[in-house]
Amino acid sequence: MKKGIFIVLEGPDRSGKSTQAALLKEWLEAQGREVLVTREPGGTRLSEQIREILLDPESRIEPLTELFLYETSRIKHTLEKILPALKAGKAVICDRYTLSTVAYQGYGRGLDLKTVATLNRIATLDLKPDVTIVFDIPDRIFAQREKTRPGRDRIERAPDAFRRRVNRAYKLLARKPGMTRVDGGRSIEAIQADIRARVRRLLKK
Repeated sequence: MKKGIFIVLEGPDRSGKSTQAALLKEWLEAQGREVLVTREPGGTRLSEQIREILLDPESRIEPLTELFLYETSRIKHTLEKILPALKAGKAVICDRYTLSTVAYQGYGRGLDLKTVATLNRIATLDLKPDVTIVFDIPDRIFAQREKTRPGRDRIERAPDAFRRRVNRAYKLLARKPGMTRVDGGRSIEAIQADIRARVRRLLKK
């Protein structure tokens, strides 16, 4: 039986993660892998319901409440979707995981990073991705995309200062040990080539 692999794509909003996840899925399936693409918050019925609350522009949610909602969604997602898929030998591609909580609720909202780390560990049962690919968006391109963002959900409508803090956080986190940084300002094809090269190394282990 093939060993399951856990791949996480991380980065600020509008960084192209969903597009890259779909392309990576096609490529992995061509290699004979069974693939699950999922997302956070979300992935299960309860987690998707929590997602609706978190992204609803009418929701009034304090930062600490927001953190616990994300972690509640995560533990259900991990137990019900991710772990069973990995046990079945599937490749799991997740659009966001714990690093998003560090970037958004830690650096963005200003919550204590140790508290975020502790809750992340509890909500994942210590599950860690085999590879975390972080999209580093150049400041110029980030500013351009911010000007055109539709601002539909609660996070997209957050103040510009908050979103700049999140983008700076990803630039810092992308350079941490164990992270794989990709330049998110390039073409879709160039980014996908980098992602495939990294996953190919993982598959050879």
